[in-house]
Amino acid sequence: MDLGLTGKRALVTGGSQGIGRAVARQLALEGASVVIASRTLAPLEASAKALSEETGRAVLARQADTRKDADVEALVAGVVEALGGVDILVNAAAKPGGQGPPPKLSEVTDALFFEDMDTKVMGYLRTARAVAPHMTAQGWGRIINISGLAARQTGSIIGSMRNVAVAALTKNLADELGAFGVNVTVVHPGLTRTEKTPAAMARLAAASGTTPEAMEARFGNAVAVGRIVDAAEVADVVAFLASPRSSSITGDAIACGGGVRGGIFY
Repeated sequence: MDLGLTGKRALVTGGSQGIGRAVARQLALEGASVVIASRTLAPLEASAKALSEETGRAVLARQADTRKDADVEALVAGVVEALGGVDILVNAAAKPGGQGPPPKLSEVTDALFFEDMDTKVMGYLRTARAVAPHMTAQGWGRIINISGLAARQTGSIIGSMRNVAVAALTKNLADELGAFGVNVTVVHPGLTRTEKTPAAMARLAAASGTTPEAMEARFGNAVAVGRIVDAAEVADVVAFLASPRSSSITGDAIACGGGVRGGIFY
């Protein structure tokens, strides 16, 4: 299936690693022009170079901290200048969940809470606010917010709160921007295999008194597909949602965690 992404212009925040990097790769492979952004310049530039070489397309790097209004405004202005506009925003700049035991109630400090919410919820809002005028003016756009299945589960107080907030943000934006041809969706990955997975499994195994292999098997057995989903598989879903082919989907959540057992969502 041709997703119709050739010539589209995309900004992926959190694009230097993890799901964001995988999304940037897939969008570039589908023919989109891509800018990746993150706070740390060296790994960002290294990822842009590697993605450009792999995909055969120019993937540009722009350093920005989505917790800062001025950075976000400069980022979007730079994307528009470099690419001639912006059609797709993928918000993935956030601390990944599932990388270690979440803090218990007594360990949840104000600083932890506000840092997480400022990065993921307000950061997503800032970038959406900055790109929306460009998308509405041209009558087409896609905003995809990478959230997480903690929105549907207990066990991580901050994780659940921030991901539910991202889902609420998504629906509000979809209702407001839909009349202008802009679709907004939220993607809920579960624990996802990225370059950080081996270290994360080792930390979790140490905390649980088991082995990394046993820990990975435990997570795999918790989902219907029987394994941890790879970031590239999440990126395939995001690429479809970013495309003209997804015109009938907006304001909704797409789970891509391998099918968490037990729950029924409708």
